[in-house]
Amino acid sequence: MSDPLDPCAVNSLVETPGCDPLAGRVVWDPIHSIWNGAMLALALVLGPLTFSLGAVGVFLASTGLVLLLGHSIGFHRRLIHGSFQCPLWLERLLVWIGVLVGMSGPFWMIRTHDLRDWAQRQHACHDYLAHRRPMLVDAIWQMHGRLILDRPPAFDYGRIGRDPFYRFLEGSWMLHQIPVAAGLYLIGGWGFVVWGVCVRISVSVVGHWFVGHLAHRRGPQTWLVNEAGVQAHDVPWAAIPTMGEAWHNNHHAFPGSAKIGLYPGQSDWGWRAIQILERLGLAWDVRTPETMGARPLSRAEG
Repeated sequence: MSDPLDPCAVNSLVETPGCDPLAGRVVWDPIHSIWNGAMLALALVLGPLTFSLGAVGVFLASTGLVLLLGHSIGFHRRLIHGSFQCPLWLERLLVWIGVLVGMSGPFWMIRTHDLRDWAQRQHACHDYLAHRRPMLVDAIWQMHGRLILDRPPAFDYGRIGRDPFYRFLEGSWMLHQIPVAAGLYLIGGWGFVVWGVCVRISVSVVGHWFVGHLAHRRGPQTWLVNEAGVQAHDVPWAAIPTMGEAWHNNHHAFPGSAKIGLYPGQSDWGWRAIQILERLGLAWDVRTPETMGARPLSRAEG
């Protein structure tokens, strides 16, 4: 994998002879299932018992911080798509914050994203990769299962895969909630821990699945990616809580763009944060649709 990355490619995935995104089966993923289930159970049981305005404030502030800097900018726009360049120390910091979101480690995030991205560009793919099943089935599949393809592609993480810090994060991603929980306990007791860790992680995981499900099922469309079997939709109401990631139709059209909210009225806090980094000299080679090559696109009707 080169750096800077190809703005339109699925950069970590290597197509092997006969690899197929259609044939496969969904199996239980015990690590993510137990983690996601435990966070949800703790949030539902302890959340009401530890409710306070301060705890809710910690939840809102911490969720917004990790989703903006970690998930949207660190994981998605920098690590996966390489849509801007930055110092290595800043990249590592942003990726560490991404781990704090509580979904998984950096390699799992890259692999899950790029497999889905690649599969949706094919003429046909497994229902798991297309979010094609009913909502309840898709929720169980995505948050408690994993897809095993009969003929999977390979993955090459390149520089990222060789980075010892990212290898450390991949093997220890759950443990990084411990210092956060300890700090929150010292500041505000168990209420801050429950709302600043358990509720935050559960809302982030469930919200990530829910917006992703809707973004491949229904909603406004500006662009169609020619010959792709799965098209994307925008989810306008989720633009602010996802830091601009909910303009998913735009993202499918211009996957390597650091700017996802492309049109007037499309809120994109992730893009605004990258602009601030650029003004500070901490981001450069920032890509937008205007700087990317031609894409096989057509205008959606209506």
